Amino acid sequence: MTMRRIILLALLMSCLGKAYAGVLPDDRSDMLYHRYEGGGVLIDGPSVLVRKQIGKSTSFVGNYYVDHVSSASIDVVTTASPYKEERTQWSLGMDYLRGNTTMSVGYTNSDESDYEANTYNFSVSQDMFGALTTLTLSYALGDDVVGKSDDPTFERDLDKQAYGVGLTQIITKNLIATLNFTTMTDEGYLNNPYRSVRYFDSGSALGYSYEAELYPNTRTSNAVGLRARYFLPYRAAIEGEYRFFTDTWDIDSHTVSLTYVHPWRDFTFTGKVRYHDQTGAHFYSDLFPRAEATNFRGRDKELSELTSTTVTLKASYEFLNDADGWGFIKRGSVTAAADFLMVDYDEFSDLRAGAPIGEEPLYELDANVYQVFISFWY
Repeated sequence: MTMRRIILLALLMSCLGKAYAGVLPDDRSDMLYHRYEGGGVLIDGPSVLVRKQIGKSTSFVGNYYVDHVSSASIDVVTTASPYKEERTQWSLGMDYLRGNTTMSVGYTNSDESDYEANTYNFSVSQDMFGALTTLTLSYALGDDVVGKSDDPTFERDLDKQAYGVGLTQIITKNLIATLNFTTMTDEGYLNNPYRSVRYFDSGSALGYSYEAELYPNTRTSNAVGLRARYFLPYRAAIEGEYRFFTDTWDIDSHTVSLTYVHPWRDFTFTGKVRYHDQTGAHFYSDLFPRAEATNFRGRDKELSELTSTTVTLKASYEFLNDADGWGFIKRGSVTAAADFLMVDYDEFSDLRAGAPIGEEPLYELDANVYQVFISFWY
């Protein structure tokens, strides 16, 4: 998954919320605007989410999401031309509550000029031991089609599956912990049809030439994560999280984060620091020794060895509460958040510098993500 898709997914999940066993999600509506700026890429657009409970056991949710993308990133300016495109995404979901069991199903469609993704997901959660323990099992199936904007006949299939199990435990009245394990399999066209790798070429004025990248057509990855939240006496909370990821491309990563949440009157302030460290894929190289040097080859910077740090600042203001709601609207809040992302690529050279081979500086990415959304509960 590219950095862009990771960020978009994080933005979307910030509004979607989650169903828990034994309790249906609140009826609510969210209107979001997001903006990503970094590395020559600008992504912005709106999103609208509506969730409504029908009866005592069923809740429905719908979401519509738009991205306007303008890219002159380092990958683009070194091998292609800047571009603009629009991505639209919509999703529908349902939660069904029966006793201490919650079953959830959902469908998401994402469409852009050269990529269409359809995702189906199902999960079941069960409360146990007096609601102190919750076990969740999940499955997702992705059916994607990869295209190419300059070749209408180019179509490649990509199938994805994800299996997950999660265990949430209330340890004390102030401490709750969650352990998650996920296995993901990808099969099909995993390349980017526009990206090239470079190889040493003494006959070129640059000292190197380009050829199309070539990835394996399968990938299996496993991730395990542990998250714990401790509620402090003055209504604040501190949360720590660790996640380990490994895959068949020899990428191993460690991610740790620390979050502090502090309510004050009608405000809630959140600060978070996240650190990520990963190894590179076995077929990645910044510069191959010759053309077709290996069976598989890639130069996607997200497959290189890298470290990243993200600092998040968020503030929410509740301008309506249950005591002074507007008609059927019980509560209302507005939230503003900013993420500051800094990535150091340890094996990806910045070719824009025009330096001789071996003297190119390593690429560094600084990006900012902003989001503002209004939420209403009814």
